[in-house]
Amino acid sequence: MNYPLRCQCGAIEGFLTSPGAAGRAVCYCRDCQAFARYLGTPEGILNDQGGTDIIATLPRHVHLTKGAERLLCVRLSDKGMLRWYASCCRTPIGNTPPDPKLPYVGLVRTCLPGTPSELDGAFGPARVSLNTGSANGQVSPTRIAAFFAILKIMRNVLGARLSGAFKENPFFRPGSAVPIVVPHVLKPDERHVLRGDT
Repeated sequence: MNYPLRCQCGAIEGFLTSPGAAGRAVCYCRDCQAFARYLGTPEGILNDQGGTDIIATLPRHVHLTKGAERLLCVRLSDKGMLRWYASCCRTPIGNTPPDPKLPYVGLVRTCLPGTPSELDGAFGPARVSLNTGSANGQVSPTRIAAFFAILKIMRNVLGARLSGAFKENPFFRPGSAVPIVVPHVLKPDERHVLRGDT
């Protein structure tokens, strides 16, 4: 069964195949918090402790059926992850490594419509908490659950590498390591402000 994907205004639409193969975690890292601030709506992306609900899957499971030309990309540094969002309404879509040979995308929950129970039914509850040291408040680490979640992701990534399925990636030009959009790289002072560096 497929799961719908769309930006908040509906200009970008698509779907996610094999939702049962995806992993789910809440990431509290400062970079995810900075990305939410960059988009201008952190209250609609982050939970009360500053966490972002992430659905981890393979890029080949992401299918954009409308509005792919509206995607934009930002990097918090010249070596940072590619962070994709909608130019129309600044909805975060997901994060990918800069090299498609590492087939991974962390979809931000905001682009996956549905009630909390619908999301839990499709992807399972978010029982894994990552980078809790950067949380705004007390969040208990989930080391064992995180370990098994990372193993699941690595198994999926390795399988895609061995099968050649990593070549199916909607965020890169076919047969290349070139993103479909030239990433905007933040200047160090911009990044420091968004991350809340002291």
